[in-house]
Amino acid sequence: MQFRKKPVVIDALQLTLENFEEVKQWCGGKTWSRPPMRAVTGITIPTLEGNMEASFGDWIIQGVKGEFYPCKPDIFEATYEPVP
Repeated sequence: MQFRKKPVVIDALQLTLENFEEVKQWCGGKTWSRPPMRAVTGITIPTLEGNMEASFGDWIIQGVKGEFYPCKPDIFEATYEPVP
């Protein structure tokens, strides 16, 4: 048996250096970095499945129940399209 996703409009922001603080505040994320680098590498997002990491370039999606989760750019592009 096959199923198709219902068309759902979501809110999403792509994490960049320019909007880092805005996205972090929007999704309740926390800053993280990978050793040995001390520079900010991304944010940790509390999700329904536990904490997940989002790097610069990843999309942060707000789900239909208000939950947040990260999505890699190639998966986002294959799954979503802009709403006019």
